[in-house]
Amino acid sequence: MPRNSNYCLAASKQMVGIFLTVWVRSDLREHVRNMKVSCVGRGLMGYLRNKGSISISMQLHQTSFCFVCTHLTSGQKEGDELRRNSDVMEILKKTRFPQVSGVDEEKSPETILEHDRVIWLGDLNYRIALSYRSAKALVEMQNWRALLGNDQLRLEQRRGRVFEGWKEGKIYFPPTYKYSRNSDRYSVDDMQPKDKRRTPAWCDRILWHGGGLQQLSYVRGESRFSDHRPVFSVFLAEVESERSRLRKMRRSSSRIEVEELLPYSHGYAELCFF
Repeated sequence: MPRNSNYCLAASKQMVGIFLTVWVRSDLREHVRNMKVSCVGRGLMGYLRNKGSISISMQLHQTSFCFVCTHLTSGQKEGDELRRNSDVMEILKKTRFPQVSGVDEEKSPETILEHDRVIWLGDLNYRIALSYRSAKALVEMQNWRALLGNDQLRLEQRRGRVFEGWKEGKIYFPPTYKYSRNSDRYSVDDMQPKDKRRTPAWCDRILWHGGGLQQLSYVRGESRFSDHRPVFSVFLAEVESERSRLRKMRRSSSRIEVEELLPYSHGYAELCFF
């Protein structure tokens, strides 16, 4: 993130416990347009909206971005991962950004996957397919590789059941759930015999889709106000400017103009996500 930069609020939306906010560097704000929001409720009967998604669509110069914040179905019983897969499919299917006719010459993206760059983040709730004792032992050994080999999200991706074509950075930090509040101990360490055991898991994730995104970091924070630990990522995003678009148009029409001979390089914007 550039030092001494000022940022301004571009958009924010809350749906029950889901909150998504987008901030833009002040010198880039005038180049942001087509800001739209779409919400999809899941939860009880699909309408309670305690689970679901908030998606924000925007265009920076000539590049479209979509930010999706979700809270998917919870639970660590066998088969619960399929319910989370269903949540993802419904969110992709039902998220729609309205078209405003006569505002822009080019049609803006209507669905999540129509965007050039997509970031999907939040409490995805995928668990580790191990007993709490086995998972806890691997956590104590910091054997992230063995734990990730049993991570439901990675397993479901490899089976082609969810997030096909999406990417996630390498994970080198401990599972982010479930902690005892105001402590660094997992809740299984403070449980009473009758309490429900929660296997430590990487519930909180950040994924991306589309080219032109380079992940610079993927770490977790150590805030103790929740039973989750937050995750944080920084991306370098390639952005196409108006000049680049005009240059391509001239090339496609086979016209030779002096401006075409000038060197051009894509712009880049740094994106940070919590």
